[in-house]
Amino acid sequence: MSLSDQGSTPSMVEAMASVPLSAPPEMPKLAPREWVKENLFSSPFNSVLTVVTTIILLAIFRGFLSFIFNPVRQWDSTATNMQLFMTRAYPDEQYIRVWFCVAVLLILTGLSLAVWQAGSTVPVAVLGRKLLAIGALLALLALLAPFSASATVQWLAAALAVAAVGETIRRFAVRGENERTVSSLTVLVVTLTGLVSSLWVVPYGHHTYIAKRVPRVLAEPGTVAMTTKLPWTIMLLIVVAAYFAGRLMRNRLPTNPIRATLFVLWLLAPFFLTYLVLRDPDFDMGHVLSTDLPIFLVYAVGGTALLSWLTRPSTGETGRIVAVLILVAGFCTFLTPMRQVVRLDMLLLATFALAAPTFAGGPQARRRYIFGWLGILGVMSWLITSINTPSTVTVPGGFFIGGFSITLFIAFIALVISFPLGIALALARTSTMPIFRQLATGFIEVVRGIPLITVLIFFSIMVPLFLPRGMHLGEVAAVAIGYVLFSSAYLAENVRGGLQSITRGQHEAAEAVGMTTAQKTVFIVLPQALRVSIPPLVGHCIGVFKETSLLAIIGVFDLLYIGRIVIPGQTEFMGSTRENLFFVSVIYWIFAYQMSKASQRLERRTGLGER
Repeated sequence: MSLSDQGSTPSMVEAMASVPLSAPPEMPKLAPREWVKENLFSSPFNSVLTVVTTIILLAIFRGFLSFIFNPVRQWDSTATNMQLFMTRAYPDEQYIRVWFCVAVLLILTGLSLAVWQAGSTVPVAVLGRKLLAIGALLALLALLAPFSASATVQWLAAALAVAAVGETIRRFAVRGENERTVSSLTVLVVTLTGLVSSLWVVPYGHHTYIAKRVPRVLAEPGTVAMTTKLPWTIMLLIVVAAYFAGRLMRNRLPTNPIRATLFVLWLLAPFFLTYLVLRDPDFDMGHVLSTDLPIFLVYAVGGTALLSWLTRPSTGETGRIVAVLILVAGFCTFLTPMRQVVRLDMLLLATFALAAPTFAGGPQARRRYIFGWLGILGVMSWLITSINTPSTVTVPGGFFIGGFSITLFIAFIALVISFPLGIALALARTSTMPIFRQLATGFIEVVRGIPLITVLIFFSIMVPLFLPRGMHLGEVAAVAIGYVLFSSAYLAENVRGGLQSITRGQHEAAEAVGMTTAQKTVFIVLPQALRVSIPPLVGHCIGVFKETSLLAIIGVFDLLYIGRIVIPGQTEFMGSTRENLFFVSVIYWIFAYQMSKASQRLERRTGLGER
């Protein structure tokens, strides 16, 4: 073939490019009977395995239902002590503070649903299949639970009604060529409304305390108390009203500022609400004006000038030496009698000084770094002043709050503070600066080599013994610090794994376009590393939330301690440990499951795992 012939003949690449690309063939959707035959009874071995597994699962499920619905169970211990489970012994006259905090969180939830979940939809066919599954589960529950004959008939009727609705919806969805969808928020609102309405309509049974432990079936189930129905109804109305208000805001205002505002409010709400619950809003203004404010101004002005010099590209190694000297001075402050705020501000300034060479660059980058220093300094100063403000709330035992509130508070504080600290430790451990790398490596390896319970005992018992005279650290604050340090070490390793997944080409491309080290880290490296680290980070968050149960070992009145020690010690509910532990397990599972589902949605949104 001549060259002219080659020029007139299309190349192989052009020929392949002309072939239209088609999507991979979709797997045909099988009918339920065909799916069961193909997946469960495709061979004699699979058939035997399916039958044996089904028998074992039914036996476990029947034992589980017998435990729940056995009239011997003292479920009244959970219902009666719900306030104790949630907030411990908070004064009744001050309980309006707690309800106000719940209302604020519900309002933020409704607004967030309106802004972030606006375009989320659910296929109608999927909704119908879920209702069919719920109907089948209810029918199985009615057949296996120790109900009376009339109760069994009622449960079967309810199961058939749910299954009929699901089948109707599924048949409606398959009509037409286009797949029918419904708003996920509509499904959520209808579900919540149905559950809350059932409290007013369905005569849910309750089991009273039985002196003689003889299993029997209650003939006439009781009704739900007004103290349960009314609060749940009000909470539902608040969420729905906030959702519709959020829709109006979304349609009339720009979306990005609303999202940024909600994000900031979600970060600040726990600190504000915790302060509202624990302390009276009156400050000692004389102490604030004479001591706290001057200290803040000195560090603000001095730190701004120092960081402005350290972030200059021309500073060089001299800046790193100065930063190390500031860190040494910060540790030396603990050897002399000095105010707590001075010590903490010095350590914060040393941290920013050590990181300053990494964020050196142009005037705009330097201003952002200084504004970040001023913002964090102001928040920390406010928190220290709030902690030192005397409280007007008094409860037995020296704890302001307990139960699920303290569990959620410790978990949130540990995750919010340890996340940026863990990222900083991961960046420091992968840094080329020896000081950063050695300090981060030493901290991570030491903390990872010590059990969490040892860390909590050390901070709750040993650390207060080493504090200077006049300096006090509350037990809850001490264990919160222990959780933060422990969580940050493990989180740093998860983030470091994501950082190591970034190829060298990404760094070289960022350097080729003239990005500084800070710009490369913030805009190129970290977004990709955090995206890869989503599964281990979510697993870490779930682990931190569940590990708050260790608070019960050191005597903190958390959710587990109240369920295992406090309520079973009551005269009328002695021996109700298993019921309370089951309730505690359900709460932990609900929150862990929701975090797992949020992780899955985030992975789908970011395209993680797609090739």
